Amino acid sequence: MPTNVRGSFQGTALSAQRSQGQLLLLIIAAIVVIYIVLGILYESLVHPITVLTTLPSAGVGAVLALLLFDMQFTVIALIGVFLLIGIVKKNAIMVIDFALEAERARSLSAQQAVREACLLRFRPILMTTLAAALGALPLAIGFGQGAPLRQPLGVAIIGGLLASQLLTLLTTPVVYVLLDKLRRPAPGEHGRGTAPGPGPGMAADGAWRHGSALPAHNTSHSGRGG
Repeated sequence: MPTNVRGSFQGTALSAQRSQGQLLLLIIAAIVVIYIVLGILYESLVHPITVLTTLPSAGVGAVLALLLFDMQFTVIALIGVFLLIGIVKKNAIMVIDFALEAERARSLSAQQAVREACLLRFRPILMTTLAAALGALPLAIGFGQGAPLRQPLGVAIIGGLLASQLLTLLTTPVVYVLLDKLRRPAPGEHGRGTAPGPGPGMAADGAWRHGSALPAHNTSHSGRGG
């Protein structure tokens, strides 16, 4: 065969290869859009980061589930990851929204507010997660015609939901409190360097110097006879 002959993918194989190369770009674009929307809703640059910290656990859970069942990360599995982005960030939004409202309405600290939010929002978070996982269970088992094509979708959704459910309820409060400390100034920062010094005629230890004027309430009694 001549040395100038080169082989390449064409047709459907070329389209599949191009789509595989754009997976990372699509995920980054989705995360940027989510950050912008959450920043507009919360009117903050910090709290959207708290929501986005829940996404890595879902992605890792989806990939581990696919590896466990010996499945490839196809375009169908990528669709499952996009679905996970919406479902998993919903859990963090429920917690953060409740915590922010508790801070503003009842003047609670960040730690108290997020603790109460986790306790009160645990049931709806668990219900929605179980509903999504059970809805994807038929896809993962593989019923009907074309089941092998849909199986990566169900496996990725279930794996990501289980991993995120176990981790986000622990990591979201920690990230919320840490970012809240970065957002707020340190206590005493505004009053630093404004402590009053010793008054006129007073030494550093608070004692009156020799020859200095006495306080007014003492001089008023100096003329009383004895």
